Amino acid sequence: MPAQLQAAREGQTLVLTLRNPELRNAIDPVMYAAGIEALNVAESSTEVRSVVITGADGMFCSGGNLLHLQATRQADPQVQAQGIEGLHSWIETIRAFPKPVIAAVEGAAAGAGFSLALACDLVVAARNAVFVMAYSNVALSPDGGASWSLAQALPRQLATEILMCGDRIAAERLHALGVVNRVAEPGSALATALALADQLNARAPNVLSSIKELVAEAPHKTLSTHLASERDHFVKNLHHANAGAGIAAFLEKRTPRYE
Repeated sequence: MPAQLQAAREGQTLVLTLRNPELRNAIDPVMYAAGIEALNVAESSTEVRSVVITGADGMFCSGGNLLHLQATRQADPQVQAQGIEGLHSWIETIRAFPKPVIAAVEGAAAGAGFSLALACDLVVAARNAVFVMAYSNVALSPDGGASWSLAQALPRQLATEILMCGDRIAAERLHALGVVNRVAEPGSALATALALADQLNARAPNVLSSIKELVAEAPHKTLSTHLASERDHFVKNLHHANAGAGIAAFLEKRTPRYE
C-alpha cells in the first residue's frame, strides 16, 4: 500500500491520519502536499473548527524514509532541498492555520514525526509513547522546524540535549517539561485528542484564531508592540457577534452557541 494521508470528519474536527504501514508511517512529499491541501480546504470550511493529526496502526510517525535519503545522496543536492521545502511548507501551513491543530501520538514520533507533532498547537500522547530526535543518530541535523520549536519551548540546554543526544524521551517527561499537553492511556490518544478538540470546537472560532496569532507573534515583538496587538484583537472580537452571544449567555447562566 502506498503512503497516504487519510482525511475523515469526526463532528467538527478533521482527522488527518498518516498511513505508511511498510515504513511505520514515514512521511514523504506526497503526504506533505496532501496535508497542505487538506488544511487549505479546512480553513475555508465553516463545518471544520479543529484538526487532529495522528498515525495509523498505533504508530504516529517514524520520520523520513532513510532508504530514500540514502538514494538522494547520489543526486544533486537541490533534489533533497526541494523535498525539505515541501515538508517545511506543510509545517508553515500548520503554524499559520487559523484553527487549532492537535497531534495525537501513539507509539513513536521520531525525527520529522517529532517535528510534525511539535508544529501542532497542542500535543496529546499515550503514556507509553516515545519521542526521539533521531537526526544526530544517523549524522543528520534537524529539519521540519525541530530546532526552532524546541528552542521556543525549552531552555537552551534542554533543547540542545534532545537534539544532540538523540535519546528516546518518554511522553511523561515531555509532559513534565510542558511540551505535551495531555497524557492518555495507551490506545486512547486519538479519543483524548478528539475530546480536547470538542472542548475547543465549543468556543468562538474567531477568538481561537486571535489567540493562535498572538501566541505565534509574541516572541518576536516588544511588550509595547504586543500590547497594541492585544488591544486590536480584543476590540475586533468584542464587536464580533460571538462576543454578544458569549456575554449574554454568561450573564443569563446558559451555554453559548458560537458561529
